Amino acid sequence: MQERHLWDIAYSHRCLLSRVRLPYVSYLVKLRLKDPLNYPKKSSYFSVFLGNTTKPVYMSNFVVSARKYRPSIFDEVIGQAHVTKTLKNALVNDQLAHAFLFTGPRGVGKTTCARILAKTLNCENRTKGQEPCNECNSCTSFNNQTSFNITELDAASNNSVDHIRSLIEQVRFQPQQGQYKVFIIDEVHMLSTQAFNAFLKTLEEPPPYAIFILATTEKHKIIPTILSRTQIFDFKRIQVADISSYLTDICKKEKIKAEDDALH
Repeated sequence: MQERHLWDIAYSHRCLLSRVRLPYVSYLVKLRLKDPLNYPKKSSYFSVFLGNTTKPVYMSNFVVSARKYRPSIFDEVIGQAHVTKTLKNALVNDQLAHAFLFTGPRGVGKTTCARILAKTLNCENRTKGQEPCNECNSCTSFNNQTSFNITELDAASNNSVDHIRSLIEQVRFQPQQGQYKVFIIDEVHMLSTQAFNAFLKTLEEPPPYAIFILATTEKHKIIPTILSRTQIFDFKRIQVADISSYLTDICKKEKIKAEDDALH
């Protein structure tokens, strides 16, 4: 029988290995395999020796580099200085719009900038450079994905009128912690025409604590009445030199040796 990782087997058979409370007894788990893909036809067993432990069995803590090195402050965003500088100036002068539209190609930082802006708005100890501190309760809860003041909606799979009505109901409630309640709608061009019309009145006259950040890759599909009520930021493609420089920094942090030509 081919070797297969324990958690792959546990997941495929919907098994859950939880806490083992046998401090002095070895525990043997037998998972029955019935996998039709390249495995023996006869039922077989895969034995796992968990050993002498009272700790829960976890999956690996490995995080892909795209998530591990995702920017958490404005200065870490590459190739979009015209956007980050404008947002910082708006924070300094306290002239922040109530609705933004971030548009541009895929993978240029639209959702990332939306999340950084949302975190910065409620940061309790904002830096002089208008960056989030990443240490206060608000920033910590956001980084741990437990903040109630920030709501993200994927319009690609939540594009009906009912989904927008549910979002509007959340707008009625004031933030529990912090000054603002931020709503990030990704792939907003996927909303139906009826959903756009239902969202129009709330977007035009939101409560003072509500901030809307819309992100899209196809601005031309958004109805004009929505475009006229948002501050639009056009994200540009990241240049090769900026990508190469950022990859060089990542290689240094990961202690990886790479030639300059390999990073272009």
